[in-house]
Amino acid sequence: MSDPTRDPEAQAGASASRRATLARLGQALRDSDESPKLAVAAKLARELLPGDSEFGDALSTAGTQPSQQLGRRLSALSAESPSVLGEVGLSALQVWEAISGEGGAEGERELAILFTDLVDFSKWSLKAGDTAAVELLRRVGTAIEQPVERNHGTIVKRLGDGLMAAFDDPRQAVEAAVEAGRAVDQVDLDGYRPRMRAGVHMGRPRRIGGDYLGTDVNIAARVADAARGGEVLVSATVRERLGDGTLRLKRRRLFRAKGAPRDLAVYAVKV
Repeated sequence: MSDPTRDPEAQAGASASRRATLARLGQALRDSDESPKLAVAAKLARELLPGDSEFGDALSTAGTQPSQQLGRRLSALSAESPSVLGEVGLSALQVWEAISGEGGAEGERELAILFTDLVDFSKWSLKAGDTAAVELLRRVGTAIEQPVERNHGTIVKRLGDGLMAAFDDPRQAVEAAVEAGRAVDQVDLDGYRPRMRAGVHMGRPRRIGGDYLGTDVNIAARVADAARGGEVLVSATVRERLGDGTLRLKRRRLFRAKGAPRDLAVYAVKV
């Protein structure tokens, strides 16, 4: 009796049968992956998972984290052709962002939000020119960012002549602002000395992608807008969290800001 394991024709037949089976399986998987109905079902299932069920859009993937970069690529591929595997991949990234603290619903984490900018920078830069303006921004950036990092803050984004930063501890946010203001006061570019202003508010913003969004972020920005040159303003919420300490605060009686609550109280930090 012949041994089929040594029969070339039998081996060739078995090999062809395996290839045909794998080809049918591969085609079935491709058909399932490209099924619009299954892709929609996978998309709807993401609403039951932790995190941002819309993860993958331009807003949620605007950051520089690996998950956000991968999310952009998966989303682009899914836009070209609906894909079940693409939705599964985005689901995994959605859950990862949620459990790692990179994203989530409003109210999950309380943060102190700091905004800074320079008073009358645009007016000065029109006269000084681009070269001088860039040099000034370099020096001011160093002066502000070092105190932020030293006080355990995270720079969320740079905003031309200012920045937005987030802190777990409101006292560290205020101290970073005060130190940054002092450092900026030492900057001198051909006789021009910039003046920084800053505002701090405490709340529960929502993190989407590489940014924080929400009412509390808007309030922090409005508090900063109301500060004068060389001044650091904090909201009443921050004042309550600070408690007793070395920081002296004085109520700003005349405070009105578009987009901020009418009853919002702010305090100037006395340095």
